[in-house]
Amino acid sequence: MEDSKKSYSVTDLTSLEKLEPVRIRPGMYIGSTGTKGIHHCVWEILDNAIDEITNGYGDTATVILNRDRSVTVRDNGRGIPVGIHPVKKISGVEMVYTELHTGGKFNNDNYKTSGGLHGVGASVVNALSEWLVVEVHKDGKIHRQRFEYAYDEKCRRKMPGTPVTKLEVVGKTDREGTSVTFLLDKDVFSSIDYKLEVIDERMMELSFQNKGITLVLRDERGDEPLEKVYHSERGLLDFIDYLNESKTVLHQEPILFEGERSIGNMMLQGEVCVQFTDSTLETLASYVNNIPTTEAGTHESGFKTGMTRAFKEWGKKLGIVKDKDFEGDDLREGMTAIVKVRLNNPMFEGQTKNKLGNNEAYTLMNDLSYTKFSEWIEDHKEIASSLISNALDAALRRDKIKKINEAERKKVGKGTAPLAGKIAVCTMKEKESLEFIVVEGDSAGGSAKQARDRRFQTIMPSKGKIMNTEKQKLENVLGSEELRIFNTAIGTGTLDNFRLEDLKYNKVIIMSDADVDGYHIRTLWMTYLYRYMRPLIANGHLYLAQPPLYKVYKSGKNGEVHRYAYSDSELEEAKKFIGKGFMIQRYKGLGEMNAEQLWDTTLNPESRTLLRVTIDDAAKAERMISLLMGDVVEPRKNYMYKYAEF
Repeated sequence: MEDSKKSYSVTDLTSLEKLEPVRIRPGMYIGSTGTKGIHHCVWEILDNAIDEITNGYGDTATVILNRDRSVTVRDNGRGIPVGIHPVKKISGVEMVYTELHTGGKFNNDNYKTSGGLHGVGASVVNALSEWLVVEVHKDGKIHRQRFEYAYDEKCRRKMPGTPVTKLEVVGKTDREGTSVTFLLDKDVFSSIDYKLEVIDERMMELSFQNKGITLVLRDERGDEPLEKVYHSERGLLDFIDYLNESKTVLHQEPILFEGERSIGNMMLQGEVCVQFTDSTLETLASYVNNIPTTEAGTHESGFKTGMTRAFKEWGKKLGIVKDKDFEGDDLREGMTAIVKVRLNNPMFEGQTKNKLGNNEAYTLMNDLSYTKFSEWIEDHKEIASSLISNALDAALRRDKIKKINEAERKKVGKGTAPLAGKIAVCTMKEKESLEFIVVEGDSAGGSAKQARDRRFQTIMPSKGKIMNTEKQKLENVLGSEELRIFNTAIGTGTLDNFRLEDLKYNKVIIMSDADVDGYHIRTLWMTYLYRYMRPLIANGHLYLAQPPLYKVYKSGKNGEVHRYAYSDSELEEAKKFIGKGFMIQRYKGLGEMNAEQLWDTTLNPESRTLLRVTIDDAAKAERMISLLMGDVVEPRKNYMYKYAEF
């Protein structure tokens, strides 16, 4: 207990380098300057608050979306050190918010585990903000300091994160903790409009991962403030119920275990929750120190290896498994798993922390998983035997898929693949420049074939709506002629046989009408690609074309003047641009455009708008696919009622 009350003073802070590079290349620190980037800034400050709580200081963190588009993050931890650093001669608050690699997390004395190990989150957010205000409630006093993107006397130019006040005592308080309010700079970011549903999902996940803590989200931007409180007493058990809401589970009680392992100075705390469903696909959400590791890493690999080893050994004891009767992928078919790890010295790839690189984490998680799964199997022999039988069936299906994919590749090699008359193939061979465009409808497909640049754009007209692959058996999906044509054309294979290096195009683009049916077609294609070719999305090769909704025009002395609008707000701007006497054409579908219009608005790389499809949060994506496209009706019905107006 005494260790949890250890003092936290300014001498615990260390500084490694200065702040200036952040403003020049923000993408190096937060990933992007789009929607993902602004939310990443919120996560950086929120992670600091969560680190305090998970290390035993405080129990509540609050995020407030303010009316002026600033954000406030508040906790009831110890508060940032306010004393003067003996070497730097500035306060701890100023160090943390003006210098990179400054914090109390570079050793294990103050934080045993932490998501913000690089010590750059706070200063990066400050550097990218128009202004930022820190309030520290500590020792009965309220300390406040303000930073701005402002003129610096020493540098003789505007500098990011410049202190415009000293750390001042502005009042008395009976609580402890830190409150940070920041307004991101609209000159850095394309938009600073936060998505409530994105923050809602992240805070819900954090509450599941940290049972017993309280998180609060307040949105004060509308006419009436909204508030939501997150608190989970069951932790990962609540999380797995949430992920499997739209699935049929094979065993009611999830597999849940936790434990610690260590090698030298590396200490790992692991917590795992697993439940198998009747799906044919695997869902795995992993986290290191609360950070979603969307690109996996050594902890995931160790978990998988240990789990496979335990089940194979049990299968051999029963005499139903030989060395190569099933692989780990077969065992994990239909598995939903949450792998949560805490490490004292994690090595992430990049500041955005998408992938864990510690080799020790593989060894430790492998041993922990093998031991705990072996213990579970001994106590649940009947369920374990059933899961092994399912894995053996999956192995047979995998072999069948492999043979089908090999047969399709041989057809391509012999020139007998069913592409003739279906696809207008481009002439260039340089993969980096090539685009494969799936176009809704035969009429639009015909216009697109005429409009395209045949050097680098391949067109595949789609007959309409492909099957909902979420509801179909594997054999039916593999038997679909249209999907077989698509698979053959792009060349990657599917599922376990997917090979990204065989992809023949740099961009795969779905082009559908801007109406309800068009959105449904997009969703069906994205469901198929997410389930059967997920690395295509994860590696940034999938795009959605954005056809215009309107054409605003009028005739003039020098011919027609026109402007295209892709939304209702752009329509109003287009009206003002064209001026009095304008006419409006509402496009009901791609087929209404001639080849020239289709090229100008949707196909021309110089003037079109493409949306890249990403998987920022695999757990959220998995749940949404299952909820919207699966067989269980009630959760989908509830979701539609909730977001009907949106």
